[in-house]
Amino acid sequence: MLDLSFYKGKKVLVTGHTGFKGSWMCRVLKNAGAEVTGFSLEPPTKPSLFEMANIADGMNSVIGDIRDFDALKACFDAAKPEIVLHLAAQPIVRDSYKAPKYTYETNVMGTVNILECIRLSDCVKSFLNVTTDKVYKNNEWEWGYRENEPLDGFDPYSNSKSCSELVTHSYKDSFFADGRVAISTARAGNVIGGGDFANDRIIPDSVRAAFEKKDIIVRNPHSTRPYQHVLEPVCAYLMIAQMQYENGKYAGYYNVGPDDCDCFKTGALVDLFCNTWGEGMKWINRYDGGPHEANFLKLDCSKLKTTFDWKPVWNLDGAIKATVEWSKCMRDGGDVGACMDNQIDGFVSESAWIK
Repeated sequence: MLDLSFYKGKKVLVTGHTGFKGSWMCRVLKNAGAEVTGFSLEPPTKPSLFEMANIADGMNSVIGDIRDFDALKACFDAAKPEIVLHLAAQPIVRDSYKAPKYTYETNVMGTVNILECIRLSDCVKSFLNVTTDKVYKNNEWEWGYRENEPLDGFDPYSNSKSCSELVTHSYKDSFFADGRVAISTARAGNVIGGGDFANDRIIPDSVRAAFEKKDIIVRNPHSTRPYQHVLEPVCAYLMIAQMQYENGKYAGYYNVGPDDCDCFKTGALVDLFCNTWGEGMKWINRYDGGPHEANFLKLDCSKLKTTFDWKPVWNLDGAIKATVEWSKCMRDGGDVGACMDNQIDGFVSESAWIK
């Protein structure tokens, strides 16, 4: 069980804190009373959730490049974290085709850099590297991948995150075999939620179309993905980090995804979005013949469920509802930070594994 009171007063370093998932992570941690330091580039989008919700307030936000070891080490030494959550990444598949060198430098050497900081310190007790469901060698089969399946991403993004996993495994075996730092990786599926403004993601594209009162353009309505609200993996990450901090036997490799019923084809996902948003929203199929992306991808999360008695809190209907609620709050000039807090409180209250 995740006990959010565990984090009160804990020194936590979050890389990639200015991004979508990092912003939600920092909000949860700050609400729990953690002493949060973030290290990241400037927010990757305009507008950005990080700025709109004033995430920097009440934490130490350091702007820097994860590829810059000296800058990262200076931040690390000042923060002296007990827990490190590594979210910094170049996360977009299509962008990885445009900038493969940058993608590998960020996703692979960024992981090396944060692990080097940990290796050279004596303050860290728990480290979690957040990767992706795309680390697996994708055979396009209909059952979910398990943590012992071969790693081998196709595109530069997926492959670089596979490499990040392997780097973590090597450091764990080479430098932390004595257990002084508990180390895990978490492989999450696609996340949705309020405040994601990234390009080439179907729900942000849908929200932008709704704001502009235009039809939603869908590139590949037949691809199947696991979708979950961003709070699902964020809280699962915090649970893993807490549990391995308290007992190193929980360190390992974990899939974090929705139940099978929430592995939707993209077209069906957009149908759900349009029905929830209302206002006459609709979408059109416009396959653009873009670079290779997996058509079918699903995770088996049995390990996380059996180890921690974990289960998803919101199904996809709930995730879309929360996303639409936040987006309309933003559109109508509401307090998006307060909306985040209300959704966090609601998520926690509805869970069976968070207190």
